[in-house]
Amino acid sequence: MSRWWRSVCAVLLCLWLSGCADTRYYAQSVGGHLKLMTAARPLDDWLLDTQTPESLRQRLRLAQSLRDFSVRELHLPDNASYRRFADLQRPYVVWNVVAAPELSLELKTWCVPVAGCVGYRGYFDEGDAQALASELRAQGLETQVYGVPAYSTLGWMNWLGGDPLLNTFVTLPDGELARLMFHELAHQVLYVPGDTPFNESFATAVERLGGEAWLASQASPHARQAFAVYDQRRQEFRALTRHTRERLAQIYKKNDALAIDAKGLIAMKNEVFEDFRARYASLKQSWGGYSGYDSWVAQANNASFGAQAAYDELVPAFEALFAREARSWPRFFAAVKALAELPAEQRRAQLQALETATRQAQAFPD
Repeated sequence: MSRWWRSVCAVLLCLWLSGCADTRYYAQSVGGHLKLMTAARPLDDWLLDTQTPESLRQRLRLAQSLRDFSVRELHLPDNASYRRFADLQRPYVVWNVVAAPELSLELKTWCVPVAGCVGYRGYFDEGDAQALASELRAQGLETQVYGVPAYSTLGWMNWLGGDPLLNTFVTLPDGELARLMFHELAHQVLYVPGDTPFNESFATAVERLGGEAWLASQASPHARQAFAVYDQRRQEFRALTRHTRERLAQIYKKNDALAIDAKGLIAMKNEVFEDFRARYASLKQSWGGYSGYDSWVAQANNASFGAQAAYDELVPAFEALFAREARSWPRFFAAVKALAELPAEQRRAQLQALETATRQAQAFPD
């Protein structure tokens, strides 16, 4: 990549990831993404390279097939993204920091150009993320630092080669790889600055619906079976976390409305967390000891529950919208873009009304 290209990319990333006021954050954002971009090579180069392990070659071929499916069947953008691959020699591409008060699920936000206000801050170096988390804890906030296998530049970097496939996610099981790619590509269809629940729930709906379509028509029987087991656990775990999140929200609502003694509220909160962990232990036992969520549960706090809400809060509503649009991807995307033009409260109200109507229709069919 020439110096001129590097300079242009640096300016764009300044706007996209950091905002030029925070020079240290700007520097790590630009530097980290440039390293990622320069490490990426076209898929054909990797496939023809005799040094490429056969296991990686198979995953890249699968990714090519998924990318073609995303364009042909899901009408996701046909562009440069996921046409190259980079091995970053680390388990995650970035580490996100989220934070929330002791008696609230509302995440602290950071506002940046293009993306608007978001409830997380990402770092290419885990140490930097942990340092910020320590600062926020010193301010009395609950924090979580978690690794992220992929992120989207919303299509803004396609002229520079697009978002590449990465070692951090290309080895995921077939169904999970499909869902992740469809999720990130959905952000290139639509992104509303400052509305994380809308953006992430939309992308999660695309991920789920698109993943179902791919598994049903393209996946091997083994991949379908493996995904069914994994997804059943995920749905049961998310049902548990959703139930817990609702209980916590009720407690914190009492805090706002009644100004209950903080010690009493904290005791109620601790009781909910104890019950959450006990219920998780029962779930884990029913899974035969599967421990994939152990780390999340061990670190669970207001920040982690608040962050999870953004990814599933409006998913049922988007799925209902997809059904209303006759399961047509072009019609669905057009309807979502029309919603995005509305004020935030109005588009949320319309989505929630659609979800409610769908539930009622299912409960009382004609």
